[in-house]
Amino acid sequence: MYGLYDKEGILRFVDSDKEACLAYAELFDLGATNYCLMDLAKDTKKIKTTNLDLSLGGNNN
Repeated sequence: MYGLYDKEGILRFVDSDKEACLAYAELFDLGATNYCLMDLAKDTKKIKTTNLDLSLGGNNN
């Protein structure tokens, strides 16, 4: 996963493909001195999710 940050440090684009990030920079005419391409963490641990179904189907008053 790659992230393209502008010179102010604001994340502008994220993609799994490095070339897509560079194409985005080219599309908006960002010179190499106006952005930073960072390899974001690839080894992320799965987070256990909880079902937060808040439907009131069985609890209607």
